[in-house]
Amino acid sequence: MHTLYRDTVRPEWVDFNCHLRDAFYMLVYSFAVDAFMDHIGLDDATRRSRNRSLFTLEAHVVFLHEIKEGAAIRVDGAVLGVDSKRIHLYMEMFSDKRHEAVSASEQMLLHVDMTSHAKSAVFDPDIAARTSSLRSGDTPTGRYAGRVIGLPFVARPASGSGTEPA
Repeated sequence: MHTLYRDTVRPEWVDFNCHLRDAFYMLVYSFAVDAFMDHIGLDDATRRSRNRSLFTLEAHVVFLHEIKEGAAIRVDGAVLGVDSKRIHLYMEMFSDKRHEAVSASEQMLLHVDMTSHAKSAVFDPDIAARTSSLRSGDTPTGRYAGRVIGLPFVARPASGSGTEPA
């Protein structure tokens, strides 16, 4: 994994418990995706000149430990998969107080052509080469990748059986 982004938990990012507010985890990951775009050659100048960008199709965030105001944070990322138009990006957030991740996120990013009303577009050859090179055989799968949210299914008794909750 490569370090994509560093910051400090700002006062306006914390809630009434003095913890990083859940929405701001996603903001930090969004900033990390911006840095990732720069890393693969889709910096601001390239996005503007080619009218290309990345859109987030889906994002999952796992909250592992609280982070307090003023904590230094770092986001490391790895490409789990890539095809001609999409990147499956995995990231972990670390705090200056912990050696293990305080949060994890995986995102599906789509390459889009901004001139055609944001329709998907095949990566330009230089960007495709950079993204493909980031997906090597030894890239970790991501400890928290592929998780599904949900409660276990519990069969309910048929109506009228006398076992329904009041």
